[in-house]
Amino acid sequence: MLRNTKRSYGWVSIVFHWLSACAILAMFGLGLYMVDLSYYDPWYRDALTIHKGVGVIVAVFIILRLAWKLTNEFVQDLTSAQRSHQLQHRLAKLAHLAMYALLFILFVSGYLISTADGRGIDVFGIVVLPSIGELFEQQSDITGVVHLYIAWTLIGLVVIHASAALYHHWILKDLTLKRMCSPQEEQ
Repeated sequence: MLRNTKRSYGWVSIVFHWLSACAILAMFGLGLYMVDLSYYDPWYRDALTIHKGVGVIVAVFIILRLAWKLTNEFVQDLTSAQRSHQLQHRLAKLAHLAMYALLFILFVSGYLISTADGRGIDVFGIVVLPSIGELFEQQSDITGVVHLYIAWTLIGLVVIHASAALYHHWILKDLTLKRMCSPQEEQ
């Protein structure tokens, strides 16, 4: 089953979800590693090149994921109509929207950091994302701070998201986590 149904995520959505999760965590880890490198460290330029190139690829991937999500069947919530479950459902929706918004801000701020000097972003020799130059004074420094705080905020939200999935699995004992691991049989 490739496409979503009302009751289950399809393989494409599942793969998009887990590849996104792995890429975001890996990019965060690489970003943390990079901030401790000195200018003379052999990995200083390589780590930055990898971070920029993968960042562009992840941005395209997330746009494709969002397009897939918007053109697929909406998978229904598993919770009941109780008021507390309605609040959980609304908070989950808000968290998902916030994660997409934070990713968008990360992509834009990363682009503005990388292109402030007028050079484009070379994506592993395949394509160069052109620069629009410096749009405001201290662009690289200001967007660098934004990039840092948004990355930490996103990771905090990811931790809450993962904790909620485990809560559903271990406490509520519903299929929320299982549905994101493999398509569920229609009943």
